[in-house]
Amino acid sequence: MRAHLGDQLVVESPATGASRRDGEIVGLHHEDGTPPYDVHWSDTDQVTLVFPGPDAHIRHLEHRPGRFREPSRPGMAEAGAESAGVRLDEAPNPGDIGRRVATERERQGLSRAETARRARMAPEYLAYLEQQPADPSLASLISLADALGTTVAALRGGGIDLPPGQGQALLHPRLQDLDPDECRARLSTHGVGRIAVSTPDGPAVFPVNYEVIDDTIAFRTAPDSVPATAGGTDVAFEVDHVDEAMSQGWSVLAVGPARIVTEPDALRQLADRAHTTPWAGDERNTWVSIRPTRLTGRRISPADQ
Repeated sequence: MRAHLGDQLVVESPATGASRRDGEIVGLHHEDGTPPYDVHWSDTDQVTLVFPGPDAHIRHLEHRPGRFREPSRPGMAEAGAESAGVRLDEAPNPGDIGRRVATERERQGLSRAETARRARMAPEYLAYLEQQPADPSLASLISLADALGTTVAALRGGGIDLPPGQGQALLHPRLQDLDPDECRARLSTHGVGRIAVSTPDGPAVFPVNYEVIDDTIAFRTAPDSVPATAGGTDVAFEVDHVDEAMSQGWSVLAVGPARIVTEPDALRQLADRAHTTPWAGDERNTWVSIRPTRLTGRRISPADQ
């Protein structure tokens, strides 16, 4: 029994033909197309490893544009290169879920093959999810979310227009203080945080893209913006994360003096080491740096962790 990617595996009772199951072959483990196969079942929308028995047969289907294609060279499917053994007739047109999966995978520096291994799915199927509009099963999303250290809601993009924290609270939560080293670890190298400043109209809070360089928090803003008035004052800067699926999360608060960076060498270093441009766009070339004098944080987790 020799198969190609995209072929249909049909399993039925040879006696009555009443019990029938079919699925698309999305992964090959041998170059000659012999079993086992990774099969994407049509009834459950899941991918499983299958060793076909005598009640199974292969239907060689015409490979339409957008379907899985056979590896273009021997060993590509098993090697799981970045192409993951998938060659498409048309330019990729990923759906929202595929874009989120690919973005999170690349952000973590994971190859497609490694992500598929962690999620226990065929690299070819993961490539299909990333490159074509797809509606993966909840089981597949749970596996991918676990492999990427994120949530199903995040991969689906659910709740993007809602504030975080609308899920159920833990039955027995544990509130734990974070030491400065743990706070720095959660700040990481960059992200989105909130800067709190005092204005003539009262306190104001603004989200900004920040960088962490040598224990200094820095962000770019427009020279005439309210966040730019933070220079020469003491400010509060906050970063947090809520895991809706697990009803837990953390927050870090940095307090300290802020200043406008004007030294050419320092400006050049900040620009060279910046991970991203400000999401808000426009001309935001004024760098503000904050050197924390107090760094505190807390984490909410299950009491038994």
